[in-house]
Amino acid sequence: MHNHPSGDPTPSGADMRMTRELVDIAKPLGIAIHDHIIVGRDGHASFRSLGLIEG
Repeated sequence: MHNHPSGDPTPSGADMRMTRELVDIAKPLGIAIHDHIIVGRDGHASFRSLGLIEG
C-alpha cells in the first residue's frame, strides 16, 4: 500500500512494473502478494479489483 500525493489513485506504469517484479520475486519463495492498494485524495485503487494481480 502507498499513497499518491497528487490525489489520483490511478496506478502508474512504475507502480505496475514494481508490483509485477515483487510478485515474480516472491512467488518462488512461497510468498503471495494479495493486493497492492494506492490511496489518493480522490479514493483508492486495488490492483486485485482492477485485475492487475491474480487471485
